Amino acid sequence: MNKKLHIKKGDLVFVNAGNDKGKTGKVLEVITKKDRAIVEGVNMVSKHTKPNAKNPQGGIVKQEAGIHISNLQVVDPSTGAPTRIGRRLNDNGKLVRYAKKSGEEIK
Repeated sequence: MNKKLHIKKGDLVFVNAGNDKGKTGKVLEVITKKDRAIVEGVNMVSKHTKPNAKNPQGGIVKQEAGIHISNLQVVDPSTGAPTRIGRRLNDNGKLVRYAKKSGEEIK
């Protein structure tokens, strides 16, 4: 089961709901099973870690937690504003995502 989402890894997204409303960031990971995405610098949580090889001291580490994709909008590459996403066939007959505001194709 492969779910089609409007957000992909590497997209620049705008957060439109939650504690981090108004922030933008790059998508680091998309978790399709939970409909969540991990966005750089958004939804930071404190995680208590035991000492390990990577962090010999242990302690509290700040890291990004998942945010539901319904709270994210892709940023239009031409205008820099959040936009809805559509899908259409391009000249080569390939299905591509495009910004509904400007009509520009999203890479």
